Amino acid sequence: MAEVINMPRLSDTMEEGTVAKWLFKVGEKIIEGDILAEIETDKATMEFESFYEGTLLYIGVQEGETVPVDVLLAIIGDKDEDILELIKGNNSVLNDDNVTLSAVERSPSNEAVKTTSINIPEGVEVIMMPRLSDTMEEGTVATWNKKVGDIVEEGDILAEIETDKATMEFESFYEGTLLEIGVKEGETALVDTLLAIIGPKGTNISEILENYKSGIKKSEVIVTSETKIAKPVIEKQEKTSVISNQNTTPEGGRIFISPLAKKLADEKGINLHQITGSGENGRIIKRDIENYQPVSSGTPAYIPVGVESFEEVKNSQMRKIIAKRLGESKFMAPHYYLTVELDMDNAIASRKAINSDPDVKVSFNDMIVKACAMALRKHPKVNSHWTDTSTLLAKHIHIGVAVAVEDGLLVPVLKFADQMTFNQIGVTVKEMAGKARDKKLTPEEMEGSTFTVSNLGMMGIKEFTSIINQPNSAILSVGAIVEKPVVKNGQIAVGNTMTLTLACDHRTVDGATGASFLQTLRKYIESPVTMFV
Repeated sequence: MAEVINMPRLSDTMEEGTVAKWLFKVGEKIIEGDILAEIETDKATMEFESFYEGTLLYIGVQEGETVPVDVLLAIIGDKDEDILELIKGNNSVLNDDNVTLSAVERSPSNEAVKTTSINIPEGVEVIMMPRLSDTMEEGTVATWNKKVGDIVEEGDILAEIETDKATMEFESFYEGTLLEIGVKEGETALVDTLLAIIGPKGTNISEILENYKSGIKKSEVIVTSETKIAKPVIEKQEKTSVISNQNTTPEGGRIFISPLAKKLADEKGINLHQITGSGENGRIIKRDIENYQPVSSGTPAYIPVGVESFEEVKNSQMRKIIAKRLGESKFMAPHYYLTVELDMDNAIASRKAINSDPDVKVSFNDMIVKACAMALRKHPKVNSHWTDTSTLLAKHIHIGVAVAVEDGLLVPVLKFADQMTFNQIGVTVKEMAGKARDKKLTPEEMEGSTFTVSNLGMMGIKEFTSIINQPNSAILSVGAIVEKPVVKNGQIAVGNTMTLTLACDHRTVDGATGASFLQTLRKYIESPVTMFV
């Protein structure tokens, strides 16, 4: 009997997964325990093991595709088993490589294509609001340069249209009489809304107006053999259309310029030979005249040259979840920040003494994690979680240590950190950081933190703030140790300082509580010997 396998939830926060690699193809034999695929979650890329045996009959998610948890991933069963009903019942998208359906089965049975037949008389052109920029969704007609009844020549500037980026001239690619204006000056309309109609004078356009103004889409129009539909202007803009005047360049060539730009240049007395057009085929347009700056004698004009481009990098599952979780934390939890500067001279001397033992290697980060664990024991309100009905004070202390990886940030958790020695903390952090960078951390190793430490001091960052790692109530940001002049016993001396910033959730940690926690933390770090008492 065929077994349906859905996209599994491989971590506590996983909401969707990406198939990084399939290790079997449709038709191959699967044994229980075989690794079917590698699936990228929000935390790591993990091997997905089959709990069934049989033939791989269907793959529902291709390599590189991302789908929500519980979407049909694969079907395993007996060779040649009929699985059509299983696929239909579990997934609306069928894979042609795995299942062959009849034409009737492939077509929607309950949907009909909505169409409208419009008679567009010969010579009439329907002009829709064009998409004049890559992000434009609607446009505002700033000025109409023609009015209903005027004769329009190909190349005339019909209107100036304000987009989301600029006000641009809109040129006509047709000639005839302006029969209708669909969007008045100052009005805003969506892209593909009826903008104007051009055609022979006296043409009856009532049917066109009735249909296009009712919101009909161009894709829903059927034109009979006796009529024709106007081609959208946005598609015809690929055609070269230039307006020329009688001026010539020193080389004897013509200057191509729009009528409006020519008018503005004449009004401003600008020599067109000194302007480089930014329009199609080097045509001078309105903005070239408006942006023109006279060039001083002997000073060459700067002309920007280059190619604007972007590299599209697909967001990994980890990156998506980081964005989602941090966004939720920042905008749902009321953050506030407390900052202290620590005297690190004693800590430096203590670390040197501890590391004199050849079998021990303790970092400042290890000392800070230990100090946090001990301070949390004395300030349980900082070691808490907020819920809608109550505040949970954790009796255990699990400290998350933020680790930077290629795709973002992972937070392995030191369980019962208050019971660990400096050396145990150092060994564990080093091991888990390595696993994090190799994407080998298990979900269990990243769950359950009650407090988090983020250290950028080793990168030279003196001071920063962090976003709370929910559901924690606080996170500590650790800066670099800096050698600088300090005042000791009323005298200026060279000292070593370090800045700590505690981000707190005001729902659970009041200002006085956070300040008291930092005072205790300061005592432990500035005098590490107190952590042994």
